[in-house]
Amino acid sequence: MEEKRKQVLSCIQPTGDLHLGNYFGAVENWVNLQNEYDCVYGVVDYHSMTMPYKAKNLRENTWKMAFQLLASGIKVENLFIQSLIPEHIELSWILGCVCSYGEMTRMTQFKDKSDQVKTKDKDAFISGGLFYYPVLQAADILIYHADYVPIGKDQEQHLELSRNIAARFNNQFKEGYFTHPEPLYTQVPKLLSLANPEKKMSKSLGEKHYVNLFGDEARIAKQVRSAVTDTGQTQGGEMSRGVHNLFELLRACKNLDAHQSLMDDYNAGSLKYSDLKQEVADTLVNFVRPFKANLDEIHSNKKMIKSQVKDASSDIRKKAQETLKEVRALAGLMNLK
Repeated sequence: MEEKRKQVLSCIQPTGDLHLGNYFGAVENWVNLQNEYDCVYGVVDYHSMTMPYKAKNLRENTWKMAFQLLASGIKVENLFIQSLIPEHIELSWILGCVCSYGEMTRMTQFKDKSDQVKTKDKDAFISGGLFYYPVLQAADILIYHADYVPIGKDQEQHLELSRNIAARFNNQFKEGYFTHPEPLYTQVPKLLSLANPEKKMSKSLGEKHYVNLFGDEARIAKQVRSAVTDTGQTQGGEMSRGVHNLFELLRACKNLDAHQSLMDDYNAGSLKYSDLKQEVADTLVNFVRPFKANLDEIHSNKKMIKSQVKDASSDIRKKAQETLKEVRALAGLMNLK
């Protein structure tokens, strides 16, 4: 009898285009995990509502993210849109009632994100949803009884909260009901901004600070040619962050021959930054080309792809409905049937 494959769950907010940091930090791993695990990946548009947004942009960005994930290699049958599965919201309320206020106040990301909003406007509105969303994140995970969640070290606190909530629910209502999700760590390159290698590659810093996975090839080449290399801050002959970042891009794109050859030049003191930048530019342009081709094909069949994503969400929702029916009964709530 074939052993049942473990369940993996991971989600991403629809906050614009995927960039190389997103791809190498998460999405590439998601694609590979599909070969070994039963995977479900969500575009979590409810979570995006916790920060200031416009309704039209949210809807457009949700479809944009879904299309880009598919173009990156995510299988359509593994992909759902969160707002098409309202059981996530109901479960988050039930789980919120077994989560302590003290646990919520210790979540560091609330402070980080609220500070981010206040930096732009000191009188800005801070959503209560921003405070509560770690519970919704726990619901996203627990509703599918996920065994593993691919995360980075900066996400450990949220997964630990999910585990605490699962333990408290199990202790109160039924031992062993919710799986205690385990982190699935992978080695990922830490890609930095080409414009400011003191910062990691991020959309929040502005367009010049990230390389769009589906971007214009000429723009990508220009970004690399303009990349900051030496900043005058190195000590003891260490490689500067900017130069190291360019080498990391070569490694991430698996252009290992060029990486080794140019590293040999660097160690010999004969490296020309213009040669390094040209190699990185050519490598990135060649790397993004098939992703762009995939996305163009999806856009040419947009209506059909949207229908497929909705069908996949409907199929994935069946498991969420089953979980919620059981949770409602365990927690003393009513079910229609």
